[in-house]
This record gives sequence, C-alpha cells and structure tokens, in this order.
Amino acid sequence: MTRREKSDRVIRMSVEQPLWRALTGYRVLTMVYAIVLFGSAWEKFVRPWIAVGYLSVLAVWTLATLPRVANAVSCTKRFLTADLTVALVGILLTPITDAHQRIVEGGPTLPSIWTAGSVIAFAIKGGWRWAGFASSLVAVANIVERGRPTQDTLHNILLVWIASIAIGYIVEVARASERTLARALEIEAATRERERLARDIHDGVLQVLAMVQRRGNALGGEAAELGRMAGEQEVALRTLVSSGLLPAQGGPPREESGPGAEAAGPCDVRTLLAPHAGSRITLSDPGAPVMLPAAAAMELASAVSAALDNVRRHAGEDAQAWILVEDEPDEVIVTVRDDGPGIPAGRLAVAEGEGRLGVAQSIRGRLRDLGGTAELISVPGQGTEVELKVPRGKAGQGR
Repeated sequence: MTRREKSDRVIRMSVEQPLWRALTGYRVLTMVYAIVLFGSAWEKFVRPWIAVGYLSVLAVWTLATLPRVANAVSCTKRFLTADLTVALVGILLTPITDAHQRIVEGGPTLPSIWTAGSVIAFAIKGGWRWAGFASSLVAVANIVERGRPTQDTLHNILLVWIASIAIGYIVEVARASERTLARALEIEAATRERERLARDIHDGVLQVLAMVQRRGNALGGEAAELGRMAGEQEVALRTLVSSGLLPAQGGPPREESGPGAEAAGPCDVRTLLAPHAGSRITLSDPGAPVMLPAAAAMELASAVSAALDNVRRHAGEDAQAWILVEDEPDEVIVTVRDDGPGIPAGRLAVAEGEGRLGVAQSIRGRLRDLGGTAELISVPGQGTEVELKVPRGKAGQGR
C-alpha cells in the first residue's frame, strides 16, 4: 500500500463523516418538529400566516441544502452564514407572529431546536471558536426575542453554547489525531521502503564489493588497489544505508526475480531451498510439499540465503551447515545451523551500528514483513542457529 493510499484511508476513516451524517438527520427531524409544534398551536398565533411563510421557507431550505451538510468541503462559509441567518430571522420573527403571553411563558421560537443544528454545523466545520461565535449570536437573538434574559432563556443558551463548543473541540482534537496518524503511516511506509532497499543492496551490491575487496587483496598488485577502492565504496554505502538516507522511491513496483516469481498461487518452499544443498550444506525437508504464497516463500528463501552467506563469511568456506524445514499446521519453520566459531556476545549490535545489516535487515526485516520472527542463538565455539518462522495466516500480507 502506497503512502497516498494510506492517507486516503485515513481520510475515509475521518470521525467527521459520522458527525455530518448525524447533522443531516438532525436538521430534517427538527424541521419536522418545528412544523408540528406550530400546527399544534397555530390558533394561538396572532399572525399565523407569517409563521406559515417562514416555516415553508425553512422546510424548503432544509431539504434543498442537505448536500451542503454532507461533508466539510460542501459546507462553505457562505452557506454557514446563510444558514445561521435563517435561524436568527426565525427567532426574531417569533414575537411578531406568536402571542405575547406564550412568549412570556417560555413558548418555543419558530425554528425551535432547529437552530442548534446551524450552530453545530459551525462547530464541525470550524471548531470550537466558530461554535462559540455562532452560539453567541443565537444567544443575543433569544434575549431580544424574550425581551429580557429569563432563567429558561439563559439555561437554553448555556446548554447550546457548551454543547456546540464541546463538539467543536472534539472535532479539532480528532483532526489533529488524524494528521498524526497519516504522518505515522507515511513514516511507516517510508521506513519499510528503506528497509527493502537496504536488503536489496546488502544482498547484491555490498556482497559483490566485499568479494572484490577480498579477491583483490588476495591477488595483490593492481587488483589490490581495485580491492581497496571496492572496500572504500562498501564502507560508504553501508554508512548511507545504516543512516537511513535512502529515500522511499515512487514509481512502478519492484519486479521479483528467481524461481516462483511469476507464480500466481502458492509455492513449494522446498524447491527454492533445494539449490543450496551440497557437500557442505545438508537440507532436510518433509516428503510432502511445503506451500506458502509465492512472495512469502521467496522472502523466506532470501532470508535463508542471507543466513548461509553469513555462514560462509564468518564461519569460513569449510564450515558445515544444515537446513531443516518443518511444516506445521499454522506456520512454516526453517532452521539454519552451522558448526562455526559462533558469534561473540554483543557483536550483532556492533555490526548493525557499523551498517552491516545482514541479520537486522536481510533476515529479521524480511521475517517481520511477513508477520513472522527470526531468532538467532549463538554460543562462542559451538556454532550459530537461526530459526525462521512464517505464520500461514499472515504470510504475504506484510508487503
């Protein structure tokens, strides 16, 4: 999955979308509620035709602007201003249309609780500051409509003010969290890409440079100078890889090579490990095929190759190695063991700090990407054992 795809996934996961959907339903229900309230007491209005005209406009406005409250993009500042104006006009028209006695007794305004939907739209769009501004205008309009600040009026104003600001604050926190998550996903994708490139470099270029250095030093003469230059380039490249300066590259996906690369279905791990068998490497595997997804099988085989390369480099060309393949119901286990001198305590950490990433990237990195594990056990003087485990349920999903 690319960084762009992960960012798009974060946007689709946005907490705002459920809020916008809830606001859409709230506006329709409260519009119907305002009309029902008027219909149940229309004979008490002194100018009912004005109320009928306003509620008709309110109904048309609510239904026509439903797409406007579907998401933050379509809910523009101009729409929010017009929407709040409709609510304020309805509040200020109430004393003209309704009986004074009903207003004094705390009767509802023409838009009733529909007004809160307009304030909430401000909160979802712009956060708690926008919510505080809109709810303050509604508070002023309610006080003007009542003629004086009554206890019920102040109670309703405070309720709308606190609720809208709380929603706005939650939205701001959610947006900040989503930005952090999107950034974390980008960093994760970039890190995995750097690790993949580091593995490829270690398995190819670095090993070739190291071999040229060894052969050049052994031959002497002009070849020794070539070996020295190859050694310098190896050190420089290792430093570049270990410092994380290799950027994540875009473009087309990497093409896999080797046996089974083109296989669309499962691949037999045994066929990928069979070429390693020889006079100094013993391969022990089950009699039946050991199947894994093609990509997972190739990564596992590459990790085994990296382990055997470490045997040749650190235990010597005469070292004996054994490969054991175990086919368990829920995982595939491949163990690589040698009879070399072993690895001194702390040597792996030092090697990784020097940019030698054979174990860190070519082995452990590959298994981690497959959802598996790589355990290395080494006792000085008693050889080294590397155990690679690939769970069947996760194999092939890490990339």
